[in-house]
Amino acid sequence: MDRQNAIKQSIEKLKTRRQNQLNVDKIVSGLCDGKISDLSTAITLLESTSADKRSAGLNILDAVMPKTGNARRIGITGVPGVGKSTFIEAFGLELINRDHKIAVLAIDPSSQISKGSILGDKTRMEELSAHPQAYIRPSPAGSVLGGVAARTRETILLCEAAGFDIILVETVGVGQSETMVHSMVDFFLLLMLAGAGDELQGIKRGIMELADQIVINKADGNNVSMAQKAKVTYGRAVHLFPPRDNGWVTAVSTCSALNKNGIEEISDVLNNYFDNLSDSIQNNRQEQNIFWFREAVNDLIQDQILNSKELAGEFKSLEQQVLAGQLSPFGAATKLINVIKHAQ
Repeated sequence: MDRQNAIKQSIEKLKTRRQNQLNVDKIVSGLCDGKISDLSTAITLLESTSADKRSAGLNILDAVMPKTGNARRIGITGVPGVGKSTFIEAFGLELINRDHKIAVLAIDPSSQISKGSILGDKTRMEELSAHPQAYIRPSPAGSVLGGVAARTRETILLCEAAGFDIILVETVGVGQSETMVHSMVDFFLLLMLAGAGDELQGIKRGIMELADQIVINKADGNNVSMAQKAKVTYGRAVHLFPPRDNGWVTAVSTCSALNKNGIEEISDVLNNYFDNLSDSIQNNRQEQNIFWFREAVNDLIQDQILNSKELAGEFKSLEQQVLAGQLSPFGAATKLINVIKHAQ
């Protein structure tokens, strides 16, 4: 009887595995044909905390890799209240007018108490979200630092495979670790406000040095003159930064996303960048791939430790010793590595 049950369970597992593979093949086919429902399903699988669903998502990603890499990847960040969503809608519609197909990956901050997220970007980009040439995917940032969601990097690749030739990554807002987004995009656009205090003190210099373009938004009404003064101030500041290997000098401009003024000029800067720095962009992507490979290795190693009954207990014990000040973080990590070596 036990043997019959074992055989029955094996058959059921085989059927489930075959069905999952059929579903993966169907999603891959639909995604490569540009079907939004299959793209959304693939992203959901990658974002899942379920090991099986996550594995299916990774299988889809591996299958579509030959169709990735042909899009322009643009990161957009800025101080709170700068009008990122309004700007992205105006900018996105301008890019569509230039015959582009765009995907917007909008990252919403997550509550550290409830772990919830509003995910309201589609309601703030009504015209863009309804356009057939645009796809908006809001995702919660969760506990991930860097102003991006846990699977933003993989989601970019899936959107490229689905035929989107410009990917806009909207971050949660300028923060200490938000420069992580720079490691997954080709072009980094920083939105700023004028008249909100000392402009050069309003944001960390490190993020300014990473920006390929600084845009002073809300240059309308009584704020036009202040925006122009801020443009001059930032223009002088960027020339004080160390020169870049690719020779690019950070562009500084003003715009009113609300009135859609200055958006065409920003798009022209973008075209100039991609038209003249293709070799530099390709080299940068190769460096990014190595960075994310190493990040993935680190994540997988930690997952393996936490999912191991033997190692998880040792991990928690060492963690408590670090909290109690009995061990340094490096010393605790060394002890854990020694435990792993002896366990093999």
